[in-house]
Amino acid sequence: MPLYETVMIARQDLSSKQTEELAKSFEDILSNNGGKVVNTEHWGLRTLAYRINKNRKGHYICFHTDTASEGLLEMERNMRLHDDVLRYMSVKIDEVPEDGTVMVRSSDAA
Repeated sequence: MPLYETVMIARQDLSSKQTEELAKSFEDILSNNGGKVVNTEHWGLRTLAYRINKNRKGHYICFHTDTASEGLLEMERNMRLHDDVLRYMSVKIDEVPEDGTVMVRSSDAA
C-alpha cells in the first residue's frame, strides 16, 4: 500500500491529553478502513504564521500511514468535519523517515 504523511493542526486550547486522544481517534478511523499508522509525532504547540479561526497557536501532529487512498480519504473527511482541527495536509511519500522528520530532529539537537 502507498505511504502518506499527514500533518494536522489542532486548536490551541486543547490540553496535551486531549490532543493525544484526538490523534488516537484518527488512528482508529484509519485502522478501521484497512490502513495502519506507522509513526505518530507530536510536534507540540507552535505559533502559526497567521491567525486561523482566531487562533494564534496550534498543536501540530504528524502521521506516517500505510493505507489505501480510501482509508486516507475517510480520515481526511473526519478531520474536515471535526471542530478541533484547524488545518490538515496529506502528501504521498516514498519511505517513512527512520530517524524522524526534520521537526523532531531539529528539536532534539537544540
